[in-house]
Amino acid sequence: MANRPQASSAGYLSPAGPRVLAHRGLAVDAPENTLLAFARAIAAGAQYIETDVHASHDGFAVIAHDPDLKRVAGRDVRVEQLSMTELRRIDLGHDQGFSSLAEALDGFPETRFNIDIKSAAAVEPTVRTILQQRASDRVLVSSFSERRRAAAIRGLPGVATSASASRFVPALLAGKAGLAPVVRRSLRGLSAVQVPERALGLAVTSQRMIARLHDAGVEVHIWTVNDPDRMRELLDLGVDGIVTDRADLALEVVRSL
Repeated sequence: MANRPQASSAGYLSPAGPRVLAHRGLAVDAPENTLLAFARAIAAGAQYIETDVHASHDGFAVIAHDPDLKRVAGRDVRVEQLSMTELRRIDLGHDQGFSSLAEALDGFPETRFNIDIKSAAAVEPTVRTILQQRASDRVLVSSFSERRRAAAIRGLPGVATSASASRFVPALLAGKAGLAPVVRRSLRGLSAVQVPERALGLAVTSQRMIARLHDAGVEVHIWTVNDPDRMRELLDLGVDGIVTDRADLALEVVRSL
């Protein structure tokens, strides 16, 4: 990699990869985004957990991907309508309920967390929790929304952060056109891009594109990859991180390199 992310995010991105990011934990024998799923991933050897946060009705940062409980609990109610106490009582299976971000950071103090902020209401409690847990050096904050991402990092100076959609798209188009200065400008201040293999119908994972992103000083993390052969191919191309539902399989691939 020609350039590296700034030293302010070096705690999260040190040592060098490749990195395996356990997507919502390891939900092979546990409900996704629960403390049990996180414990399963860590037991398999994962050092990075990718997770998501919404806000509870009483202002807690809640570990949850969806805005409502339909898919994970069969209830037609939104996360933001319930208190943290009520959310903990929801039966997600395997004796698991929803947990707060604070519980996850406190329960796994050696683990690094990749936190996707899913709603505007979740920004303030997420920032507050990270500061209270003194976890700024072991989290990466991301969001599809640039407004949410920017608001969060204003409260977390120096925290690792990845590109929102509106920051990545210009970089992708400029990279395809060979406009290196535009790529660097589009990604300035970021630590990583965390993206699928294709965006806007364009390949993200060509060696040339990965090299141009590296030249801009960011790592390249690809989601969501569950096939070990494809993981190996991506790592051979120069990808820095694999976001996967099967952290156990991805860790075996990394160990075999």
